[in-house]
Amino acid sequence: MADPRGFMKVRERQTQPRRPVPVRIMDWKEVYEAQEKGVLKSQAGRCMDCGIPFCHQGCPLGNLIPEWNDLTWRDKGREAIDRLHATNNFPEFTGRLCPAPCEASCVLGINQPPVTIKQVEVSIIDEAFDNDWVHPHPPERLTGKTIAVVGSGPAGLAAAQQLTRAGHTVAVYERDDRIGGLLRYGIPDFKMEKIQLDRRLDQMKAEGTRFRAGVEVGRDISWDQLRRRYDSVVIATGATVPRDLPIPGRELDGVHFAMEYLVEANRVVAGEEVEDQIHAEGKHVVILGGGDTGADCIGTAHRHKAASVTTLAIGQQPPLERASNQPWPTFPTLFEVASAHEEGGERTYLASTVEFVGEDGKLTAVRVAETEFVNGKRLPKAGTERDIPADLVLLSLGFTGPEPAGIAEQLDAAFDGRGNVERDGYYMTNTPGIFVAGDAGRGQSLIVWAIAEGRACAAAVDQWLMGHTKLPAPVAPTDRALNVL
Repeated sequence: MADPRGFMKVRERQTQPRRPVPVRIMDWKEVYEAQEKGVLKSQAGRCMDCGIPFCHQGCPLGNLIPEWNDLTWRDKGREAIDRLHATNNFPEFTGRLCPAPCEASCVLGINQPPVTIKQVEVSIIDEAFDNDWVHPHPPERLTGKTIAVVGSGPAGLAAAQQLTRAGHTVAVYERDDRIGGLLRYGIPDFKMEKIQLDRRLDQMKAEGTRFRAGVEVGRDISWDQLRRRYDSVVIATGATVPRDLPIPGRELDGVHFAMEYLVEANRVVAGEEVEDQIHAEGKHVVILGGGDTGADCIGTAHRHKAASVTTLAIGQQPPLERASNQPWPTFPTLFEVASAHEEGGERTYLASTVEFVGEDGKLTAVRVAETEFVNGKRLPKAGTERDIPADLVLLSLGFTGPEPAGIAEQLDAAFDGRGNVERDGYYMTNTPGIFVAGDAGRGQSLIVWAIAEGRACAAAVDQWLMGHTKLPAPVAPTDRALNVL
């Protein structure tokens, strides 16, 4: 184990330092700085190597957390990355973007601040890339089987890498002009610079994975053609249909889905030209929804030099500490101060949006009322209406599921009651040879679940094609870990 007395000697949880707000909002570079090596080792040494490591249960990937905490504490970075890669294809993604349900399950967290698992994870992979310890792992032989993976987000990339390493010929189809899905165009660079994605894609290309960007399956090539061309198809298109808010004034110029705004901003940061870009400079910005996507909009609006940024949430402000109905080791809903919230703006809770107000077809304000709970429903309280000045409204209300166009008609695939592609206990749809992984089958979820499902789906595809598999299957489609309910 790590330092046997580490959790008693170092009781303080010390996370990665963030660059000063006035500095970081002037650019798009990552917010976090590297942690000093000695501090990192002492934080890894707080890991108790407890008899039952509940962090394993908290992580859908089953990451071997106590093992690589110990190796980090012992300054054995090369062995640590081997243990990390044994369960996680892309720790540079999860170490930056995952909300760390493993930390909520840390046994030390019962009566002390939990181990900084996420920060140890990202330090391991960053050190590995810096020291050229990350190499391609091409298969020793090819099976002759061909597989199409549709979607190049974390689920699709994880499935593709696992299947390529198993010896199959894999082609990844992506409708955008560049590979990466929401990792490319949905995540701002201040959370993850795209070098993290590009160097992992370089590894996958060297291993033999083929990429087909700018090809929309269902339009440029039909799902049926794909099905006939390949031995198997994996649907990993994500849950990309945004939840709308059909209230008066929705049609006004200035009301947009959050992803419209973020995608255009990311394209510009990448050096592309975007005609009539949705921009927040000098505008009063109102963001509806208080999740991660909303926080990404906050950070982006500040870097666009918005006049003001207001976030509205219809529900109550989450508590600062665990509620009694969310005991350890569940993943609690807590009031979070993300890096974007530090940068400014106002957060308002119990605010029900009732109307978008405008003049001459342009948005001028958002009319809100206090939220009251009536028979378990959240409703605007009469007589409490007020207007908030707004030139730009961003709808960050989550996603309702994958885009069904083509999948239902061309593949005859069924959808469940939640709007997701239906699948059995082995990730297969009702059409033989057609599998689904990630948010397309699970619904909107965490990046760590997407990677876990991509890995498990790859094992199911390999088993179906070859009659056996050596690929690990961390989760089944029916898994609902206690800490992410």
